[in-house]
Amino acid sequence: MPTKTVRTAKPAASAASEPTAPVAATAPRRAAERIRQTAGELFYREGIRAVGVEEIVHSAGVTKPSLYRSFPSKDELAAAYLRDFDAGFWRRFEAPAAEHPGDPRGHLLAYMEALARRAGRDGYRGCGLTNATIEYPDRNHPAHQVAAANKRALRERLTALCTAMGAADPAELADGLLLLLEGSYASSQTFGTGGPVRALVATATRLIDASLAAKPG
Repeated sequence: MPTKTVRTAKPAASAASEPTAPVAATAPRRAAERIRQTAGELFYREGIRAVGVEEIVHSAGVTKPSLYRSFPSKDELAAAYLRDFDAGFWRRFEAPAAEHPGDPRGHLLAYMEALARRAGRDGYRGCGLTNATIEYPDRNHPAHQVAAANKRALRERLTALCTAMGAADPAELADGLLLLLEGSYASSQTFGTGGPVRALVATATRLIDASLAAKPG
């Protein structure tokens, strides 16, 4: 008669034996993400200096110690917000390249068209990076450094695009376009819909076309 194999059931793991480290590790990470998102919304809407730590933790539904575990100071939290804003800015700025491959003029004008639409919406507060350089004029402040790095990179990117389109003086055209952009960020907060930003695309088009026409044949 064949021998019957008896299978021993594997003991069920108790709650105490389940790995808890990954779960425990996600809690601070989620709190940090909530703090970062909440602070970003408040900083953009009200200004960095106007928002206190108490308002951030209350709005995020976390404790003050949890904030300081993730961000050593409010200054570092402000810098994190601006790094997030910088990443979002570049996504928006480079998005038109997909629809205008090999067409730097079309790329730039498409970004400006989108900016003109966005600037007319309720709650638009311009460029958070521009605002930060005004709030924090000290060049050694973490917030100022993040914002200033973005503006330098934008100036270089504009120059590269102007070079690619064949501008007579790429650096001069890039600076003119940068002035238009910065003016749009600021004036939209004063005038809102129907303000000077409505002339952004038309003015940029004239600048670009004049520079292209001036290029020696």
